[in-house]
Amino acid sequence: MSESASAGILYLIPATISQESVAWSLPENVLNIIRSLDVFIAENEKTARHFLKQCNITIPQQQLTIFELNKHAGNVFEQSFFVPLLNGKNTGLLSEAGCPAVADPGSLIVAEAHRQNIKVVPLTGPSSLLLALMASGLNGQQFAFGGYLPKDRDERIAALRKAEKESALKKQTQIFIETPYRNNALFEDMLAALSSQTKLCIAADLNSENQYIKTCRISEWKKHKPNLNKRPAVWLFLA
Repeated sequence: MSESASAGILYLIPATISQESVAWSLPENVLNIIRSLDVFIAENEKTARHFLKQCNITIPQQQLTIFELNKHAGNVFEQSFFVPLLNGKNTGLLSEAGCPAVADPGSLIVAEAHRQNIKVVPLTGPSSLLLALMASGLNGQQFAFGGYLPKDRDERIAALRKAEKESALKKQTQIFIETPYRNNALFEDMLAALSSQTKLCIAADLNSENQYIKTCRISEWKKHKPNLNKRPAVWLFLA
């Protein structure tokens, strides 16, 4: 089915992933598109307004329409979000950080846009997952993103060992993320669960002055344990 000619475009807008300036991480053509919009769908209205201010959007803040996703509710969006789009208004979908719809509830908005034959246009910007994979030195031809590991320690260790077997079988880089305050616990579990020869990359505080990216074997990590508490990080390993 063809896209609706009368509907607006849903632009997928990557947000910065650290405190770097938007000019450093977003191309000028992307910034120009952002500045042309006055309707947005975002995870959090307050942080979305802060990001848009950084983009030097010229439309007064009080004239912006920002629909807020509630990721803690069973139904994270309302059909009212799509009224401007269906009436021909271009709309931006914003993540809290990085690319919308990747490890992000915005994927439901994109799926609904396709269902309603609304044109979807992804824009260029930072992705912590791809930046980490690029810098890891691990296999960039075969990789799998596992999202968040289980919170329960026994289940988490079992999941890590299963992912390691999959990595060895397929020569596949396994990628995970974690809530920053659980980083040190996850690190200890990786040291306990993974083989001493498995290569682990930790990519923390990407695109910031404190950026930390290091890849070495588990046996080497056991000799050097960085404090990763509350530092946004991506975890990658290859058996």
